[in-house]
Formats: sequence, structure tokens, C-alpha cells
Amino acid sequence: MKPVERQEIVDYATYEDERSEFRARVIEAKTPRRVHIGEYITLLFENHMTVRYQIQEMIRAERMVRESDIRHELNTYNELLGGVGELGCTLLIEIEEPAVRDRKLVEWWSLPEKIYLLQENGTRVRATFDERQRGEGRLSSVQYLKFNTLGNVPVAAGVDMTGFQVETPLTREQQEALRADL
Repeated sequence: MKPVERQEIVDYATYEDERSEFRARVIEAKTPRRVHIGEYITLLFENHMTVRYQIQEMIRAERMVRESDIRHELNTYNELLGGVGELGCTLLIEIEEPAVRDRKLVEWWSLPEKIYLLQENGTRVRATFDERQRGEGRLSSVQYLKFNTLGNVPVAAGVDMTGFQVETPLTREQQEALRADL
């Protein structure tokens, strides 16, 4: 997927003028790219627009003006995008109750390795992830994953961890959104 380039990023004051309209388009784009797996797991598949939005939001929130800071955000968020034949996504572990969340983030240490996308032929494509996203003895509730689907659109997403096995079929709308991203 084409990375976001520097010339696509505007200063935070200009962004503020167009933010409302751009945000509405991004929310619309995220809807079919959001896949819930069971009660607590969400995969949000990223694309050029969603990554550009994240960069703009960081620049706005932190009132960035230094070129080096802006380039750092570009490099950081562009890493979320998959390469040729890959899908990149943000894994969100969404547990509201703090005590339950803390326990699960320890118990689910191996979760990133146990998430998969199911291909039409039955093959499970495992996620790759950055080991630095795991803290000492526990996961962060946000992880960044990539799936090398070799350009094939998945038909389901799932988890096959001991004590936590669930699979969610992708809707036609979700499959079409991911096809557009590949």
C-alpha cells in the first residue's frame, strides 16, 4: 500500500479548517475495516486514509511544527500499512473493567501469535508483530499487526488460543474494503 507522503500533510491550523469533513470520511472508511472477534477483540484494518488521519491528529494534538517531528510521525504511522500483498491492522483489546483487563493482558501474552485471517481455501494466515509491543509480563491493549495474505482477500478473522477460540466471518462489505486495500 502506498505510504502517506510529506506533501499530503498540512499544518495543524489548516487541518483544523478541514478536520470535520475529513474525519467524517475517515469514520466512514473505518466502518467496514473494523472486525470484532468475540467480546473483547477488534481488528481495525488500516489504509492510506486512516494512517493520514492518525498523522494529522497527532500533529494537531501536539501542535507540531518541527519538520523532524512531523517526519517521525510519518515514519511511525506508515509502518502500520502492509506491504505488497499484506494487510496492516491495529489490534484493540477492549475491556472496560480495569481488573478484568489487567488479568487478561497478562493471560493473553501469546494473543498476537494466535490471531489469524482465514483464506477462502482454508489456510490460516498468522499475524506478524513487533515484539517491542509487549511489556514485561503483559500485553499492551493496542497492538499493530500485519498479515501477508499474498494479495488474497480473507473470508474470516479468528483467534485460536487455549481457552479463547473464536472466528468471525467477514461480511461482503468488509471483504470489498480489504480488496480495495490490497
